[in-house]
Amino acid sequence: MELNEVLNKLPGHLMDLVIDQPYNEYTAQDHAVWRYVMRQNVRILSRLAHGSYLEGLKKTGISIDVIPHMYGMNRILKEIGWAAVAVDGFIPPQAFMEFQAYNVLVIAADIRPIDQIAYTPAPDIIHEAAGHAPIIADPDYAHYLRHFGEIGAKAFSSKNDYEQYEAIRHLSILKADPYTPAVEIEAALQQLSHLESKMGAPSEMSLIRNLHWWTVEYGLIGNLNDFKIYGAGLLSSIGESISCMKATVKKLPYTLDAVNYNFDITTQQPQLFVTPDFNHLNEVLDEFAEKMAFKKGGRMAIDMATASGNTATVELSSGLQITGTFQQSLVQGNDVIYWQTKGPTQLCFQNKQLEGHGKGNHPNGLGSPLGLLANGTTLELLDDDELSQMGIVAGKTAELNYQSGISLKGTVEYIHRSGKKVLLIGWSNCSVKKGETSLFKPSAGRFVLSVGVAVVSAYPGPADAAAFNYSFKPPAERTHKIQHTDKSRKLHSLYQDMRDVRTNIKNDGVADTIARELETNFQDEWLLYLELLEWFEANNGPEITKTRIHEHLLSLQSAKPELFTLIEDGLALIYNPQLIPNN
Repeated sequence: MELNEVLNKLPGHLMDLVIDQPYNEYTAQDHAVWRYVMRQNVRILSRLAHGSYLEGLKKTGISIDVIPHMYGMNRILKEIGWAAVAVDGFIPPQAFMEFQAYNVLVIAADIRPIDQIAYTPAPDIIHEAAGHAPIIADPDYAHYLRHFGEIGAKAFSSKNDYEQYEAIRHLSILKADPYTPAVEIEAALQQLSHLESKMGAPSEMSLIRNLHWWTVEYGLIGNLNDFKIYGAGLLSSIGESISCMKATVKKLPYTLDAVNYNFDITTQQPQLFVTPDFNHLNEVLDEFAEKMAFKKGGRMAIDMATASGNTATVELSSGLQITGTFQQSLVQGNDVIYWQTKGPTQLCFQNKQLEGHGKGNHPNGLGSPLGLLANGTTLELLDDDELSQMGIVAGKTAELNYQSGISLKGTVEYIHRSGKKVLLIGWSNCSVKKGETSLFKPSAGRFVLSVGVAVVSAYPGPADAAAFNYSFKPPAERTHKIQHTDKSRKLHSLYQDMRDVRTNIKNDGVADTIARELETNFQDEWLLYLELLEWFEANNGPEITKTRIHEHLLSLQSAKPELFTLIEDGLALIYNPQLIPNN
């Protein structure tokens, strides 16, 4: 992969999800699907999309005729401070958000099969490159997208969210493979439905994903009576970009209430939200962020860290950051009075691991009391003289008593500060109790007192990802490498012949050969017939051949209603090529 200034800033745990774009694996039919969708999109969206869409296509280096190569896109995207990477289908939501925070557009490398040309439930390069990329050329929208990534990366997921993500990914993989047996898709749908029935209270991530869906994916901009499309899901869907404009799709003003509207990726949406401008999107997002654990802190924050069941970071009032897997804490009312982790734990300050306090130093978890001392003292604010007056001196035995009723007694080994704040006090031969309940015994080894009055923030992932050796494991189930039949491969070779004719690699006579081959062996084909008709119409082909192809397409419209609009739209461009701006 060719790096640029933006990609060089990506942390290693995100790079683990990046793949090489399998450009040479795209078939000629894949390129034809891209060309058809893009030509239709430009025709339709020139009047329906936000004004920056068509200009954005040019700025981001996206071709209408062929699937874009990410190397070429990145050379242009870096001029607007962004980059693109290829990934394998759906990636974990937190990773997706974090990429956005680094100004990186995540592009699913696969392209939808021809039978999902109008809409696909799986992420694909049409949705990502043709939907997301052009709009980020607008600086106000790009700011929102980056800001959303920064906030979204702080959102906690639940254990159920992880199961749902895997089920959605599995279903999308099956649906993207045109040869998947229907029984397998039905089983995957039932499994997803079962998981969704027991999701419980929505997590931060599930709620913020609703905001993402109704803006980044399916957003409208303007007012309720006069609006344009800017959401990538609409920009990349031929059918829905038109149907969404109808009165049957309810239009609502975009407010924080959108967080309460769930979505279904397998069908068209019953309502959409209209924002007056891109700046309003940030206002709603910031309103939501004020209610999140990373902003509110306290008991709610550490409870979310615990409920996630995954690596999380809790920040204390002293600025100390604890990264690990949190267990049930002790609380009094809304105050956390003792926290506990299990397994490898890291201590950091300002997102940098403290020397001697990596997960290798604390492989079995840590715990510490929080709160004011019994006399009302804030331990983290005491200077060395004040600590000495309390007996907190290296090499001496001392005792601390908290207002919560927790007491700590042992020998002080060290005091670690950052500026004026006390972050850590190390102890040996230490015991920690809450009444008669023992929280830490001398036999457990050295005790590290993490100093702080309260939890002020909590968010998923580590404070210092590199030092923690953090990674997003690449999904165990990969998207399918499509195993085409011999007949399909023959059809793809005809598509390639057509591309070669259009680019003058092969002579005009090849088009006649393609037509005869289609009429003999591929009666159900429609897209290649459209490409042939387009070629003959533009190059004064024989009227008898054009008539025969046109009549065949009309018969397909009658025999297969699902193809009616696709063929109708294709014919519209053939006979009115001026409908594509700058064609």
